[in-house]
Formats: sequence, C-alpha cells, structure tokens
Amino acid sequence: MSYTELKREVFEANMELNRRNLVVYTWGNVSQIDRTKGVIAIKPSGVAYEVMTPDDIVIVDLENQIVEGKMRPSSDTKTHTHLYRHFESIGGVTHTHSTYATAWAQTQQAIPCYGTTHADYAYGEIPCTAVMTDEQIERDYEEETGVQITDCFKTRSPKEVPMVIVAGHAPFTWGKNAADAVYHAVILEEIARMAYLTKTLQQQTAPLKQGIVDKHYLRKHGKNAYYGQK
Repeated sequence: MSYTELKREVFEANMELNRRNLVVYTWGNVSQIDRTKGVIAIKPSGVAYEVMTPDDIVIVDLENQIVEGKMRPSSDTKTHTHLYRHFESIGGVTHTHSTYATAWAQTQQAIPCYGTTHADYAYGEIPCTAVMTDEQIERDYEEETGVQITDCFKTRSPKEVPMVIVAGHAPFTWGKNAADAVYHAVILEEIARMAYLTKTLQQQTAPLKQGIVDKHYLRKHGKNAYYGQK
C-alpha cells in the first residue's frame, strides 16, 4: 500500500510551519489522517526541518503502531491519534509552541473574543484546558494531553472552534487536512498576539458583543454564508 501522497502532504504542511516562523528548532508537528486506510502520517520525533524529507514522515495506525517509517514518530503522536479518534470530522492536527499562543497557555487563560478577526475563525473564546492532574501525569502523558483537549470540548464544537490552548503547555489546532490545521495555527498565533496587545492597552476590555460575533462567524461558516466566492 502506498502512502507517498499522504507523506508528501504532511511534509509540506510541516515545512509551512517553519516558513511561517511558528516553530523554533523542532518545536512542533503536523499530522494528517487517511480514514479509509486507518492511518496517520506525522513528523518524525526531533528531526530538524532543515534536513527533513518526505521519506522521513512516519505512518502509524490509530493505536500508535508504526506501519511505515524508519524513524520514531513525534513524541506527541498519541495526542494526535486521540484527537482523530474523538473528533471524527477532522483530517489534520497541528501542534506548535508559537510565542503568543503559548504565553496564553502558560497563564492558563482562554483567549476572549475581543474582535471580529477572532470571530471570523472561532465561535466564541478559544478555550484553555484544565491543568493536568497528578494522576494524569503519572499515566500516559501524551494520551492524557489528548484527554485534556477532548474533555474541554464536551460542550463545544471542534468544528466551530478549531483550536485550543493546553494549560501550561501550548496550542493545538485542527482542520479538514494537514494544510488546514496549519492555517488555523497561523490564525491562532495572530489572534493570540492581538488579544495580548488588546489586554495590554486596556486590561478590562470586554469581549465583543454576541450579535457581532454571530454575524461575523455565520457570514463565513453559517448555512447562509456569503463571504468569499462560491
């Protein structure tokens, strides 16, 4: 069975993270799932972007077993597979330690929706997970990171909010494929930077009124969306 195209797409998505300056050294990874074949392609662990090739991308199944590849997959693989098992609509996952989004994670705060830029891409605040418990830390850490995220979305739609801040850690984003997940990582970093500057200028800034949030989100994503071209 050939995974050449899947590996190429995931390689390109990982390189886009590097081009967008969302990663330092090896601080990030992107994956994409082929649900028909029941596998995901993901960046190898600890390999610098400057030397990585499409052949280095690792194929694993949803139980984290290597199907194809000469290297170990990302240390975050179990988080990715957890998200694919629980968010059935997603096709790609991105993890970074981008500066502003990670700063919000380190303060353990959700990112409020302060303006229409945010509302165009996420419906409401970008949530921050609960802090991982001692029991979770002692279990399977990377799997439990996925649990932190899916627990946070028990009352939220991963389609309406394709991004999350993991408390004390860093952001994860997702989308219809690897490229879309990276796109949301770029958007999240910019939203996080805008929100930081907003709070710096006015500490008590109120979130954007709900009617404007609804208008901006639904004009792009609602059933009667009219933004962009058909």
